[in-house]
Amino acid sequence: MTLRSRLLFLFILVGFCFLLIQGFFHYVAGSSFFLASLLGIIALIPLAYLFTRFTTKPIQEILSMARVRLSRLSGVSKSNPPSAPADELGSLTRTIDEMTFQLKSKIEEVAIEKDTFQTILSGMVEGVLWVDERGRILMVNEALRNLLSLSSDVSGRTPLEVIRNAELEEAIQGVIRNGGREVLELSLPGPDQKTVEINVVALKVPPQTLSPKSGKMGGAIAVFHDITRLKRLEKVRQDFVANVSHELRTPLTTIKGYLETLLDGAIHEDKAVPFLQVVRRHADRLEKILEDLLILAKVETKTFSPKRERVLLGNVIEHAVELVKESAEKKGISIVRDEISSTLFVHGEQGYLEQVFVNLLDNAIKYGRQGGRIRVFVAERDQNEIQISVEDDGIGIPTEDLPRVFERFYRVDKGRSKELGGTGLGLSIVRHIVQTHGGKVWAESQAGKGSTFHFTLPRT
Repeated sequence: MTLRSRLLFLFILVGFCFLLIQGFFHYVAGSSFFLASLLGIIALIPLAYLFTRFTTKPIQEILSMARVRLSRLSGVSKSNPPSAPADELGSLTRTIDEMTFQLKSKIEEVAIEKDTFQTILSGMVEGVLWVDERGRILMVNEALRNLLSLSSDVSGRTPLEVIRNAELEEAIQGVIRNGGREVLELSLPGPDQKTVEINVVALKVPPQTLSPKSGKMGGAIAVFHDITRLKRLEKVRQDFVANVSHELRTPLTTIKGYLETLLDGAIHEDKAVPFLQVVRRHADRLEKILEDLLILAKVETKTFSPKRERVLLGNVIEHAVELVKESAEKKGISIVRDEISSTLFVHGEQGYLEQVFVNLLDNAIKYGRQGGRIRVFVAERDQNEIQISVEDDGIGIPTEDLPRVFERFYRVDKGRSKELGGTGLGLSIVRHIVQTHGGKVWAESQAGKGSTFHFTLPRT
């Protein structure tokens, strides 16, 4: 029986009962029509109450079920409830049950998507900033917090309040108003001097969800790419090209000038020999620069891997000293070696290790004082590593220049370095060779009192 049929039957039943009671009091008991009608209404109140409860009970059960299922979405089944009647109320019950099931499914889908979204954002190296249509921050990921050193609570604030950059704020507001995409590059304040590239993109939101008066898009996403390392590498590359060009141009210009002079007739004069000696000296300098560049290019590659051999340290030092002995004798510099155990072996490739010692000794000779002394000594730090030091008593290095002495083409005294034939690449080669052997290198110095270069090597 449908709900409509049930209500019609109850209405007819109530009417029939009313007429029956009214007739009894009017015709049998002899009461007036008004009194009989009043007594009939009074007599029907309990019956109407029972009929009302009978009618509204299923509706109350449906409401109770809906409240329970909407407040406790877990464990909702798609099957019909056992007490559901086969009428309109039963259909309503089943519809609510279906809606509850669908709502639970949608909530679970949204929860999974949210977890996936959060996982992706947490795993991103790039920083992400999400703002709403008013330009207020909705979310930032952990990468952006670390990049900009943001506090934990930035929601509801504007990017200008948090990052304090008018250019970024203007880009975000422009994207929110006009849509599209903006790309900008910013240098962030701070000791690290970071550089970031920011891509700001408008969020596409269905038009019906927007306020007709706002005239704005649905917010924006800004993605921060930390390009500090790329900028530094680009700067190093530019400096390297500029330095190589400068270093090669100087001797080439000199050679060209002297050769032109000789070709113009000076070759038959007495000064031809000194001119040719200058040409030879600068040609030797060019050869040395090119040799160092080739070595540096080789040791800087990621594929460079020196051999791992047991090398007797004493033999390496002795051979390196022999190679620079002539240069040291010309300046009257003595090279002193502390006693080194004949059983002290290091792990590496002998040719490259000799290159390290030759470069350090050659550097000490060039910048050492006339008649000075160079000392080579070894300290056994532990069972796995030893420390080798090359000490001179020359002009020394100012404190502010110490961190940069291992850079390519960096010279403390450029004029003196060129005069002595230095290429500015020797210490850079030392650093790369030592690092690829698993060690580290550093310098200690005091202007006017000499320098000491230390490096470590793994022992066997």
